[in-house]
Amino acid sequence: MITGLWRWRGNPLRRATDALEAWVALSALLAMLLVAPLVGAAVGASSSAALNRAVQVQHDSRHRVQATVDKISGLYRVDPDPETSSDRDTGARVQADWQAPDGTWQHGSVASGRAHPQVGDTFTLWVDDQGKPVAPPMATGTAGVHAALAGIGAAGLTVGLIEGLRRLAVWSMLRRRYDRWDTEWAQAGPDWGRTGTGS
Repeated sequence: MITGLWRWRGNPLRRATDALEAWVALSALLAMLLVAPLVGAAVGASSSAALNRAVQVQHDSRHRVQATVDKISGLYRVDPDPETSSDRDTGARVQADWQAPDGTWQHGSVASGRAHPQVGDTFTLWVDDQGKPVAPPMATGTAGVHAALAGIGAAGLTVGLIEGLRRLAVWSMLRRRYDRWDTEWAQAGPDWGRTGTGS
């Protein structure tokens, strides 16, 4: 882009649109280098703040309790929760008893996290304030990764938008140039290049 500007500097064959195209390319490059990182940082910081608030809410409203296996429901496995790295939803499903944060006893079918649980085994279970089973709270590190990915994605989209605008501007200039050529060609007429034309 910069070499394009230098190549056209003082060149007698340079058209105004050539220099303009080079300046548009240089402006787009500078915008990609300056604007895209700022947008990415702003989106990443905003996402991080929102996700950290959500993580804090989850940590405040979800509680780890000990559940006791009362009966084996089945030996099939359930896919892990995609939002966590925990194996909360793996292992055999069991009928279990646990004490809710308010002190009441709960009973239900839950994933034990074990492949071969036995009646009387205890395992960790996450519950909400009412004692209902929930996913574990999101880890702070996971929230940070999501925020970083959001920032990188925003920066990438900004670069794509700038490149799209540059291409649109160049396409518009080329179209105007071709229209001028068509007009000049039409003015030259069918006699262009013949001997004695214009004499």
